[in-house]
Amino acid sequence: MKTGILLALLAGSSFLSFGQHDDSKKRKSKTDTTLCEPGTRAMPSPLPSGPFPGAEWVGSYKIGAPNDPADWALQKALGLAKNKSRIKIYGWVDPSYNISSSSYTNIPVSYSIQPNAPHLSQLVLRLERQPNTIQTDHVDWGFRLSNVYGLDYRYTVARGWLSDRYFKDNNLYGYDPVEAYALIYIPKVAQGMLLRMGRFISPADVEAQLSPDNYLYTHSVMFSYDPYTETGVQATVMLTPQWTVEFALHGGNDLAPWDKSAALCGQAYARYVSRNNNNSLWVGVNALGKGKYSYGHDNLNHTSAVWGHRFNRTFHMMTEMYYEWEKEAALGGSASYGPVRYGAGGGPGSILPGTSSALGLVNYFQILVSKKNYFSIRTDYLNDANGWRTGYATAYTSYTLGFIHQVTDYLMLRPEIRFDQNLSSTIKPYDLGTKSNQLTATADMILRF
Repeated sequence: MKTGILLALLAGSSFLSFGQHDDSKKRKSKTDTTLCEPGTRAMPSPLPSGPFPGAEWVGSYKIGAPNDPADWALQKALGLAKNKSRIKIYGWVDPSYNISSSSYTNIPVSYSIQPNAPHLSQLVLRLERQPNTIQTDHVDWGFRLSNVYGLDYRYTVARGWLSDRYFKDNNLYGYDPVEAYALIYIPKVAQGMLLRMGRFISPADVEAQLSPDNYLYTHSVMFSYDPYTETGVQATVMLTPQWTVEFALHGGNDLAPWDKSAALCGQAYARYVSRNNNNSLWVGVNALGKGKYSYGHDNLNHTSAVWGHRFNRTFHMMTEMYYEWEKEAALGGSASYGPVRYGAGGGPGSILPGTSSALGLVNYFQILVSKKNYFSIRTDYLNDANGWRTGYATAYTSYTLGFIHQVTDYLMLRPEIRFDQNLSSTIKPYDLGTKSNQLTATADMILRF
């Protein structure tokens, strides 16, 4: 309940400003150039560039603005800086370490699952080309391939995408092609449409699967148990600088369409940004299909909403809520059939009759200290009433304080301290069912190349 009180206080302090200075009489059916950043067809970035994982509100691909990544060290070393093809090759390495009050496992904390141990969280190599969506004269194309090696593959893995190291072997480290898609930009549909075809990141969350895209090193408990990637066809359409919609058909959460557990799912989202750029809403359905556990894997239904609010240059926050459900779910969710270790393995849990559901809430509150430093305060809540997601029928809360320091453009440090607990007086879901709460101190280092 502490989480709900905190979110209510934050919402109450900001609700009256949501539509402030928003003059609907000035809206036009065509692009309102008074809203756009010079040289673009899109609104300015709401957040300062620098240490934050991004300068944009959560939501769909930003059409009408530059999207090319920087020329990092590898691109320059290969002699491809400012290459006319606009193909980029770059990546990062993310080692980490944690100190924990647990001895066997840190789960339900994700990614950093081994207590009191160093990890290679991610080693990523990415190849991509972003289409030019500022112009409206011609169709353009692009692609992205993000190759992940490290412990984090255990969470990004999708069955059917080179997934045996987890689902059959339960290995600690492995490889995952977490993003593998083609892009086609069609400028004459509304104010621009981008088609994404292949495997893409689930669009729902404040948090993301790849290290540089997150405010903190660790993730909220709720993020640990929602969809990570989907494979299918997705269309992002810019209606106005303030309104964007997104639709997709895919094979289900963390599944290749050719896997026997896959089933057709629909997706629909809309994003609205206020004229003063102080608020954003990203609301929709991430996955809606048969919503039934089958052949040892979840194929859940999931809907979510994210509210972003900028108090001023120094303070901003992101608040997310989701609800997910599934019929005839298994206790503990998707199964690894490998040996029991690292808090997983051993095959599926018992089938839960009827419909199981989970409700998640998270708030990220950021304080910008300087151009290279910020604090992030995260409060989150997950109600896993049936034990479908975590294996324990209880509600969880966590409280995290992190300090992020951007040493250079190439190097970032993210230490944090975190306390997790569950709200049941009789259930002990931490450290393999032996503890009621958990205290961790963690840090990682993102080195780009």
